[in-house]
Amino acid sequence: MTRMPPRDPAVRALVRAAQASALSRRRLLGTGLFGASAAALTACAPPAPPAGGVAALKLPTDVSETEKICRWSNWTAYLDYDEETKTYPTLEAFNKESGIHATYSEDIEDNDTYVSKVKPQLQAGQDIGADIFTLTDWMANRMIQERLVQPLELIRMPNVAANMLPTLKEVSFDPGRNNSVTWQSGFAGIGYNKAKIGRDLKSLDELFTDELKGKVTVLSEMRDTLGLMMQWQGVDISGNWGKTEFDKALEKFNQLVSDNYIRRIKGNSYLNDLKSGNAVAGIVWSGDLFILRAETEDPNWQFVIPESGGTLWSDNMMVPITSTHRRSAEELINYYYEPEVAAQVAAYVNYVSPVLGAQKVLAKTDPELADSPFIFPGEDYIKEHHIQGFRALTPEEDADYSAAWAKVVGN
Repeated sequence: MTRMPPRDPAVRALVRAAQASALSRRRLLGTGLFGASAAALTACAPPAPPAGGVAALKLPTDVSETEKICRWSNWTAYLDYDEETKTYPTLEAFNKESGIHATYSEDIEDNDTYVSKVKPQLQAGQDIGADIFTLTDWMANRMIQERLVQPLELIRMPNVAANMLPTLKEVSFDPGRNNSVTWQSGFAGIGYNKAKIGRDLKSLDELFTDELKGKVTVLSEMRDTLGLMMQWQGVDISGNWGKTEFDKALEKFNQLVSDNYIRRIKGNSYLNDLKSGNAVAGIVWSGDLFILRAETEDPNWQFVIPESGGTLWSDNMMVPITSTHRRSAEELINYYYEPEVAAQVAAYVNYVSPVLGAQKVLAKTDPELADSPFIFPGEDYIKEHHIQGFRALTPEEDADYSAAWAKVVGN
């Protein structure tokens, strides 16, 4: 199989710049995301779903043998992409090798918006046009609890069994990984264009200033944006906090919106405001800023974990309950757990890879990128930058807090 070289040199330049700064002068663990950093991924997982759910599922007849297709719904800038051919190289290679025609849609704006659209169809037993969708841990928990995803046949995915980071194999929302497989993990922090601002940003105090009023975009994902707000106010978001702390952070956020410090509250499309220049800074996801820098060929785009801390999350590949191509989906998921394939994806998206061996493969072609704390963070990096997972919410908290957040963001 022909492999694409690692991502654009502009991305490597950004990694080198980060490594030269105080942000990334940290000792990385040679084996990648292990120890406390990996534990943090599992720590932010929601409570376990009720037992006995699989037995009650009514699964559709799988037609993968006769209808060789696989439709994948994912987020923007989340898979290696060739600007010249307008294709996804690893996906094209999978199609050629497998004989399955896999298609890819960047149609997930945020978890709530996407699930609100497809959930009624799933509950009605209707096809949603996807055989894989990629949702964040907390939403994956909801979908599993509501029996809207199919169990996975792990015996058909030997790469997953062999190469998933050990600390990701057991998560409380999906014991045994019977319904979900980690796609990528990442951080939420501050993104900004240094040339347009004229200085570096290190904190939310420096982000929300009169100078930048109306030029800041933030994520519509509550656990990232409000999680950063809570950390700003001194809250350990992975610990024992409650409604008092949540309301205080929401009040602060609402004030920032009312006072016009925040231009937009967006899902994945927040990148459009940064590309157009309507916004010059924001609360963003780590890998997106690497993609933005490479696509715009602008070396001034920077990503930083705020001094008060950053959030950590994982997205998961799952098969919708109405899909009739589960086995094709499992073949695709298994393919992306080949270290060579995972390394190519990591070199492009610059998110945290869940695949053992990906760092070793990437080190052969791009040692600097293989040392990136944004792709293979170590225990020290996670601890010293106060990167935390948003703690699991009870169903009552989830309903209450999500409703309050939706009111503020206008959903």
